[in-house]
Amino acid sequence: MSRVGLKPISLPEKVAIKVEGNTVLVEGPKGKLDFAVPAGISLKTEGGTVVVSRATEQREQRALHGTVRSIVNNMITGVSTGFVKDLEIHGVGLRAAVKGKDLDLSLGRSHPLLHPIPSGLTVTVNENTKIKVEGIDKQLVGQFAAEVRGFYPPEPYKGKGVRYAGEKVRRKEGKSVGK
Repeated sequence: MSRVGLKPISLPEKVAIKVEGNTVLVEGPKGKLDFAVPAGISLKTEGGTVVVSRATEQREQRALHGTVRSIVNNMITGVSTGFVKDLEIHGVGLRAAVKGKDLDLSLGRSHPLLHPIPSGLTVTVNENTKIKVEGIDKQLVGQFAAEVRGFYPPEPYKGKGVRYAGEKVRRKEGKSVGK
């Protein structure tokens, strides 16, 4: 039994939700999102809440029940408040800049890395080392931030690289000279 799927989702003010067939449309002050609901999962709007239910007790239906509820909840949160991921670049000479629709990363390679910014995301760079990724789609924000971090993940010896704000990097001791 999915405990997550059974929780009702409360709708904030200025957020409208429509269920048309197997598609859910969520509209709010920040934008619109849609999602195709898998077969066997249904949504009902009751007053200011949304309830997700499943048709059968099959394993696949039980697995999708909580997942669909979480996705719809993230859609509602996205169109009302949005999602933000902050990244920091540590290391001498490592920096970033936004050039048009690309994020220009100088991460110690012989060439700059131009990473295209997907539509629906806003990327800003402060102090050449602080990257802020904002958007209404949680998956898109997280995926873009993970791709940027993946170009130069933080290394354990000096701590250089791209990391999430507040991320702790476990440092290792370097080589020690023996007798």
